Amino acid sequence: MVAASAYLCSPAPSAIVFLRALGFLDDLAMLARMTPSIGFIGLGTMGSPMVRRLLNGGYHVTVWARRHEAMKPLIELGASAGESPADVASHSDIVMTMVTDTKAVEDVVLGDDGVIRGARPGSVVVDHSTIAPDGARRIASALRAQDVEMLDAPVSGGGIAAEAGTLAIMVGGSKAAVDRVTPVLSCYAQRIVHIGESGAGQIAKACNQICTIVNQLGAAEAMLLAERAGVDPRAVKDALMGGFAASRMLDLQAPKMIARDFDGKIESRLHHKDIHIVLDLARGFGIELPASAAAADVLDRLQQRGGARQDSAAVFSVLDGVRS
Repeated sequence: MVAASAYLCSPAPSAIVFLRALGFLDDLAMLARMTPSIGFIGLGTMGSPMVRRLLNGGYHVTVWARRHEAMKPLIELGASAGESPADVASHSDIVMTMVTDTKAVEDVVLGDDGVIRGARPGSVVVDHSTIAPDGARRIASALRAQDVEMLDAPVSGGGIAAEAGTLAIMVGGSKAAVDRVTPVLSCYAQRIVHIGESGAGQIAKACNQICTIVNQLGAAEAMLLAERAGVDPRAVKDALMGGFAASRMLDLQAPKMIARDFDGKIESRLHHKDIHIVLDLARGFGIELPASAAAADVLDRLQQRGGARQDSAAVFSVLDGVRS
């Protein structure tokens, strides 16, 4: 595990302090040359706050998104606009991607105007998306053939943690590449853990999503049972948060369930995608994950009733039997 708190949100900070003490870094231009240029592709709920923190950390960031209007607020803060993923890569030492699924990553990295078309030899691609591990390995292999390293580095913590710089990142790929990008990742991550070789970060994220999504379903069941039994679910939630049942998902999602407030903060389509990655892995290994299968069934029904863009807390509405 790499303790991100040991780093400043800056390039190779200990080296910079040492050289500055010797008088070698009085020239700001020399300092700028030591700072890696960053590319960031995908500017949604997660990507935009991550870019803001990189800009606040002093990095030059070139951005691109399918919705070009998503780039405007970041350009106003000092980011540069890329014309395509390939163009972003041509200006970057490190390229981050944060998009929806495996196909989206393949499109922006390996497509006709993808990162691979413009990536500099020796550069690093850091994919923060949650995708299938075999997809991550396949993309990494294609990049490696072009002398470009890739890290699969999915995140956990949501938009609030991205804004606060407290994300957790689980990383697959070479340790040398992890060490190289850690000062950059520490702009928006509090915990950075090198799990293992390519694809290992996505395996860890699948495990994370089991705990998250199954826990959410448990919170929905608990709130529904409290309501139907005629007791105050808010009081029940408060009591549960003081004991072994306490969890971030209970704390975050139960109030939405009680209020029937399902405006999309954590869109259910993403949890639906993630839990099916889990079940695909389980089938491949010949193992049974009954709690994950139950959570997938409820999320399937939520998608079927048009809840893809609703907050994932809307699993409560499926159990409650009321269309929201």
